[in-house]
Amino acid sequence: MTERPDYTELAADLTAEMMAFTRSLAKTSIPRRLRELVNVRVSQINRCAFCVDTHLKYALAAGEETARLHHLAIWRESPLFDAKEKAALAWAEALTVLGEEGVPDAVYDAVRAEWSEREMCELAFVVMAINGWNRASVAFRLVPGSKDEAWKLTAKL
Repeated sequence: MTERPDYTELAADLTAEMMAFTRSLAKTSIPRRLRELVNVRVSQINRCAFCVDTHLKYALAAGEETARLHHLAIWRESPLFDAKEKAALAWAEALTVLGEEGVPDAVYDAVRAEWSEREMCELAFVVMAINGWNRASVAFRLVPGSKDEAWKLTAKL
């Protein structure tokens, strides 16, 4: 496998800007635990090992339950998520894997039943951010756990 550079070091200025944007999402009405669930689920879909690892640790640090993290891949069938969380996960998936028709009306309507328009916008920005991180981390094959010390990630999986 071809070794790839660490984009967070080579483009440290842009990484810092993206980090600032990501940190700004903490100011939204979306609870931290839900933001982390969305981050993990989107990262699973995008097959970003680095981000799955990172956001599982952030979710645990935020107090997320291990059982819910295990159920994240089966959230539709799981009794561990409420209707509002399921709507957020459906929205995140629809924005991550865009079909020919974009986001189907059925998904939009289901999300709109649980979330305000402002909250939907905030969720969309959470999804945009993690999709961006996923694409960079997959492209440059960032190694899971390689930033734990620098990012002060102390939660253990």
